[in-house]
This record gives sequence, C-alpha cells and structure tokens, in this order.
Amino acid sequence: MFNFFDKLKNTVSKTAQALVGNVVDTVSEEEEFSEFVLDDMEDTLISADLGVDYASELVDKLRGQNKIKPSQVKEFLQNEFINILDTTGTSELKFKDGELNIYFITGVNGAGKTTLIGKLAYRFKQEGKRVLIAAGDTFRAAAEEQVDIWSKRSGADIVRRDKADPASVVYEAIQKGLNEKYDVILVDTAGRLQNKFNLMEELSKIKTVIDKNAPDYLRESILVIDANTGQNGLQQAKVFKECVNLTSVALTKLDGSAKGAIVLAIAKELGLPVKLVGVGEKMEDLKDFNSKEFIQALFE
Repeated sequence: MFNFFDKLKNTVSKTAQALVGNVVDTVSEEEEFSEFVLDDMEDTLISADLGVDYASELVDKLRGQNKIKPSQVKEFLQNEFINILDTTGTSELKFKDGELNIYFITGVNGAGKTTLIGKLAYRFKQEGKRVLIAAGDTFRAAAEEQVDIWSKRSGADIVRRDKADPASVVYEAIQKGLNEKYDVILVDTAGRLQNKFNLMEELSKIKTVIDKNAPDYLRESILVIDANTGQNGLQQAKVFKECVNLTSVALTKLDGSAKGAIVLAIAKELGLPVKLVGVGEKMEDLKDFNSKEFIQALFE
C-alpha cells in the first residue's frame, strides 16, 4: 500500500535531488575537500535554497578538518539538518481539549493561506470539533468568496463582514466562539506585502483584539509560506515576524517543489518550527510536519 511516508518521499523528491543528490554527486568521488570542491558544494547548497549564510556555515565546518571525508558528506548533511530542526522545538500543533483554540493565520496573498485554513478546518471537523472561521481579509472580494467556499466544503461556520474592519470581524468571531462553545477559531488575514506599513498596522490591531479578548486561547500564530518561493519565503517570514509574534510555519505546495530546503533556512534564520505541510490537492493532504520523517525522506 502507498503509505504516507512513500507519499512524503515522492513529495520531496525534487528537493532531495537539489539539496542532497546534487551535493553528493558533486563531492563524493573526491579524495579530500579541496577549496575547489568546497566552493562547488557551497554553490550547490545555495542554489538549492538553503540560504547563503547557512550554506557557508556548513561548508566552513568542513574546511581545515580531516575527520570527515567527501565520501561521508551525505551523513554529515543528514546530522546537521536534524540538529538544526531539533533546535526549533516541537513540531506538534498546540491544541487544548475542552477549550477554545485560536489559530492566527498570516502570509502573503497567493501563498495558499485560505486553502490551508479550509483544510485545517476540515481536519478539525473530522475530529468532531466545532470550528469557526473568522474571514479577516475583508477588503479583497475574492478572498471573502474563497474562504466562504472553503467553510462550506469543510463544514465549518464562518463570521464574514465584507468591507468591515478586519479587527471587528475577529472580535465578533471571538465572542461567538466563547459564547457558543466552539473548539476552534481559524483567523484569516490579509497579506498585502506591497504596503508593509498598512499590513503591519492591520495585523497588529487583530493581534491586540485577540490579546484583549481571548489571550489564554491563542494557540499559534502561523505563517503560511509557498514552498516554491524559496528564499523569498524567508524574507516574507522576517516581515511577518515584525508584525506578530509568530510561533510556527505552515509550508504549502511542497509537492513538486525543489525548494523545500526553505524549511531548514527558516529554522536556521528565524528559529521557527514548521508544523504543517501541504503535500497535495485533496482535503486530507494537509499533514503534521515530522522533522525526522522529512529528513529521512530527503536522504533515502
């Protein structure tokens, strides 16, 4: 049977080739790590979207040492990647039974934020939870329609007020969630990066509403990143980290992307754990991120 690990291996196959296969092919036949070999390795890691600083740091560990040979580079990378993911803490999504659980979802337009909200709503509904979506991207008609469609598909309820102040929509959702004993509120937000100041103001205002009205129930501030954006995703993460206190990352569109190394770059640069990954189009194709399985899939 085609199990989830097989699917994950298939999902990250392009990333595995870019990040591991190409590096191993480049250096493993060499006798020693010459400057020429190390430069080639660094270039290959950078082109796989690991990030310039992290790629340089890894290669510097191999300079001037004689314990690790080029033939052992695969094992070296595997250990380094496991270590960096372990530093970010648990990849388990926070949830408390018998209480309201609020998830503040951010990300640029087009990252797959609304789709992720729909799939996450579906998952909670399948677990028997009462789910409410707060449609906080109120000034984009397409966003409002899309989140409405996803709420119907997933069976979740929705608070939607077109053109209203996003913070007021979230306030209304919190009151409804508390009064009517919902288990989950998923807060959709705008992602207009071209006007950074307005975006930061809007997100900060929503965060303030949550902090004032339901501070004990905010479980996660999740940044949604499209895996195909590579290093641009890292720049996005830095902007959103300025706006809100991010706790984790959800990586969408990982299937077919060769840029999945962004997981490692985010862990290295921002210290944020990836907690959710999108591995396909189906409602069930939103999975919990497991760092050990991810690394295993990359290196098998």
